[in-house]
Amino acid sequence: MENKRKTGGRYENIAAEYLRQNGFRIIEQNFFTRFGEIDIVAREQDYLCFVEVKYRTGYKYGYAAEAVNYAKQRTICRVATLYMKVRRLAPTTPVRFDVVTIQGDDIRLFRNAFSVR
Repeated sequence: MENKRKTGGRYENIAAEYLRQNGFRIIEQNFFTRFGEIDIVAREQDYLCFVEVKYRTGYKYGYAAEAVNYAKQRTICRVATLYMKVRRLAPTTPVRFDVVTIQGDDIRLFRNAFSVR
């Protein structure tokens, strides 16, 4: 049985490929800090996109998107702010928070899934 990190990495790669096929340019995957992680950092047109990837084998535990709750959104926003400082990006850079869900064989992209918390 795969461990969670290996499984997560596999689905993050699937999500990254899906994003590429939909016009995104992948900048970075798995930006780790002691505060949390950003699964994928990508560009779509003028936007710097911070993308959370959620996977579920089915619907037994609900929809994958439901796992991106308020606490998770706050963590992602905090890590995104740190990312921008570390990478020396202008605070005026247009950013967006997207979610890619993989539920069984169904892949969905939710652009602008939430705003800064």
